[in-house]
Amino acid sequence: MQYDLSNPLHKEQFKIRCNHLFSKGCIVELTEKKPKRTTQQNKYLHTLLDFFACETGNTLEYVKQNYYKKLVNPAIFTRRINDKFLGEVEVLRSSTDLDTAEMTTSIERFRNWASAECGVYLPSPDEERLLQLMEIEIDRNKTFI
Repeated sequence: MQYDLSNPLHKEQFKIRCNHLFSKGCIVELTEKKPKRTTQQNKYLHTLLDFFACETGNTLEYVKQNYYKKLVNPAIFTRRINDKFLGEVEVLRSSTDLDTAEMTTSIERFRNWASAECGVYLPSPDEERLLQLMEIEIDRNKTFI
C-alpha cells in the first residue's frame, strides 16, 4: 500500500498501519517512491543517443554506456560497491532508476558535451522538426547502430 505522507490523513493511516505491523513482528518492506522519469523523456533521450551513435559511427549501447553515463554523467550513474571477491568495483546505475530531475540534468549535460566537444548539435525537446529529421536519419541507419 502506498501513502502520501504530505497528506495528513495518509500520514495518520501510515502510522496506524506501521504500528500494527510493528506489534505483529512481521517482515515488511519500506521504500520511498520518487517521481520517475517520463515516457516522453525516455523517448527523447533515446532519440539523442541513437542520433549521436549515427553521427559518430558507434553503437547505441557504446554511446549510452561510455559517453552518456561514464564520461558525461559519472556523478549520476557511477557507483562504487564492495564485491566479496573483487574488492571495490565501479558499477553503472540504470537510467530507469533516475527521477525526472536527474534525467533532465543528465540529458542537458550530454547535449552540451556533444555540441562543445564533438560538434554534434542535439536539439532541445521543443525543436520538433529537428527531432523528426533525426528520427528519419536514425531509421535510415538502424542496421548500423
